Parts: sequence; C-alpha cells; structure tokens
Amino acid sequence: MEENDVELSFWDHLDVLRGSLIKIIVVTVLCGIVAFVFKDQLFDVILAPKDCHFYTYKLLGIPAFHIQLVNIGLSEQFMIHMKAAMSFGLLCASPYILYVLYKFISPALYKREQHYAVKVVGSAYVLFVIGILVNYFLIFPLTVRFLGTYQVSDQVETMLSIQSYMDTLLMMSLVFGIVFEIPVISWLLAIFGILKAEWMSQYRRQAVVVILIVAAVITPTSDVFTLLIVSLPIWLLYEISIIIVRVTQPVGTEV
Repeated sequence: MEENDVELSFWDHLDVLRGSLIKIIVVTVLCGIVAFVFKDQLFDVILAPKDCHFYTYKLLGIPAFHIQLVNIGLSEQFMIHMKAAMSFGLLCASPYILYVLYKFISPALYKREQHYAVKVVGSAYVLFVIGILVNYFLIFPLTVRFLGTYQVSDQVETMLSIQSYMDTLLMMSLVFGIVFEIPVISWLLAIFGILKAEWMSQYRRQAVVVILIVAAVITPTSDVFTLLIVSLPIWLLYEISIIIVRVTQPVGTEV
C-alpha cells in the first residue's frame, strides 16, 4: 500500500464500491443491448456448431448430418435471446469489469501484491477465454453432433430443443473456462509451497484416470473418440502445470 494514499473511511469505500458497480452494470447492459440488437449475427455464431458445414466437422472429415432445433415454449425464444445477449454482453464487458475491480482493490495492496494480482487475474482471464474457445470450436460441436444424432431406434425421431442446446452451450463453456484455470491454480499453490512438481509427476497415472472421469462427466457419451478429444486438452493442461510448478519458487525462497 502506498504511504501517501489518502485514508478512506468505511462509508467512503462503500461509495467507491457503489460507483464501481454502477459502471460495471452500465457497461454490461450496454454490451448486452448491442448483442440483442444484432440478433442475426449473434445466433449465426451460437447456432453454427449444429451445422454440418462447421469448421470442426470439415477439418475432421465428419460426414454430413442434420440436427433439427425446435421451440417448445411460448416465450422460450425471446428468453433465450435475452439470455444469449446478456451472456455475450458480460463476456465482452469482462475486461472492463476486471479493470474496474482491480482499480478498486489495488489501493489496499502492496506493490508486490499488485504485481501478483495482475499476473494471476490476467493469466486466469486469458485461460478462461481460451477454454471457452476450445469448447466452442472442438468440444461442444462433437458433443452436439453425437448426442443430437444419436438414436435408440429408427422409430424415434430426434428433435433438439433450442433451450437444451443453449443451456448445454453455456454450461460447457463455463465448465471448460474453469477447467482451463488449472495452470493458474497450480502456480498459486506452488508459490505458497503447497504443490510440488515431483508429486504431480509421481501421481500422473492417477491424474489421467481422474481426467478421463471428469471428461466422461462433462460429455456423457459412449463415443470413445469424443471422450479422448475432451480429455486431451485437460491432460495437456496438467502437463503444462507440472512445468509451471517446477520452475516456480515458493514465496519464502524468492530472492
């Protein structure tokens, strides 16, 4: 904390926090409104993974298929439009949100703590976005293709509801965004001397089993190919985390 900082009272801090929250809400709502207005472009992006001409299917040489989305509720499409617009607005506003929150918290931190905060938050944000992109371009399309075309019998026609499609996309995007935080969490644990690279290497086989279980839960499908595709990025994150932990010094040993 800076010695020349002006000491604020509890109510002054509340006023600053209220101003920060108002800024966050206004920017998020504005981004959401823009996304709401550009409905066609927004849903071109959202619905692209259900199309057999999507980039991932072309790259993997997956045969043509057809998935039919249906609406089964009176207000469902409007509510989904609202949810999609606000979710996209929140994602677009997230860099500004992190900046405002950091400006509010940073005066209470020492220089060294500010340095770590920037590195942690910046790395976590980048990895979260990467996780969302990996899900959108790889994991979600494969999941939709398998589950959307799976049939127990030719007598049963599959029609996927738009609500189910949207909820699955948002849920899996959030899950993979969180999963991609593994390197950051490992780095933090290594800094405080809680996690050792030797331990992670020693229990690598057990970690692979856990990764396969997590992948099976995330994508409840009997398709081995999809399971391996889901497991691969998580395993790579684990291996990267071992390297990060190995080169990271605990706080007490830093020069």
